[in-house]
Amino acid sequence: MSCPHAQTPEGVREIEGTIRTDFNATMSYGSYLDLDALLSAQHPVSSPEHHDELLFIIQHQTSELWLKLVLHELIECRRLMDNNEIGKALKCLARVKHIQKTLTEQWSVLATLTPREYAQFRGSLGSSSGFQSFQYRAVEFILGNKHRGMLKVFESDPEAHKLLSTVLAEPTVYDAFLHALARSGYAIPEHILQRDVSEAWVFQEALVPVFKQIYESDTTQWSFYQACEDLVDLEDNFQAWRFRHMSVVKRTIGFKPGTGGSSGVDFLKRALDLTFFPELFAVRTEIGK
Repeated sequence: MSCPHAQTPEGVREIEGTIRTDFNATMSYGSYLDLDALLSAQHPVSSPEHHDELLFIIQHQTSELWLKLVLHELIECRRLMDNNEIGKALKCLARVKHIQKTLTEQWSVLATLTPREYAQFRGSLGSSSGFQSFQYRAVEFILGNKHRGMLKVFESDPEAHKLLSTVLAEPTVYDAFLHALARSGYAIPEHILQRDVSEAWVFQEALVPVFKQIYESDTTQWSFYQACEDLVDLEDNFQAWRFRHMSVVKRTIGFKPGTGGSSGVDFLKRALDLTFFPELFAVRTEIGK
């Protein structure tokens, strides 16, 4: 007896009849994601076009997309901490930590670019450099590594300059956390709560006893304890990203200067000394004393 339905060739999965195939009057996957714009945003500049330049472009474009989400989550984290919604803020930090791991792992893709391959199109990049990533700077700013002098790099890009100027003048995630602790009764010194938030964070010895209390007390609110650990994780991840970045640069261009004018590997190596939450590391020496 013949089957009333059309036969599917052996080894070919049948398309379910309920699956939509006509998108003339409705939104599709491609239109929702604006894939026409996204997939046409790669413009190699080498001539003749070098095969590996597409890898270089996509590596950096995807990093910028992830940085956009990191900044989005950190801004929301700060808002939630301002509203004493610490538990929800931790969800944002958890997401950021996963993004950081993805960003770090991405360096392994770029590491497949050999020195000879990169040298064949590096000269076409001119003075463009990851140093000029305004989203990366915004992430560093909102975490406490603020540097007013960096604004000069973005004077030719009004939107980027505006964003960085805004983040520079606003409290950091760490500031928001410290204010939340103060509202809960922890003895955060007033001069710290009233600090000039446009300045880079510097180590505050007076916070170490506060964090010692949080870590050692059996009555500590779990969300505060977890926030401390999440911030430590975030910094650990950031350092892992910086180290991986430096390693990939070293294996690809050695000790050549960066295209943006930096000293290259030496500049990236010095970045490993930067810290966002120094008191959360200093307190570990004091715990148990």
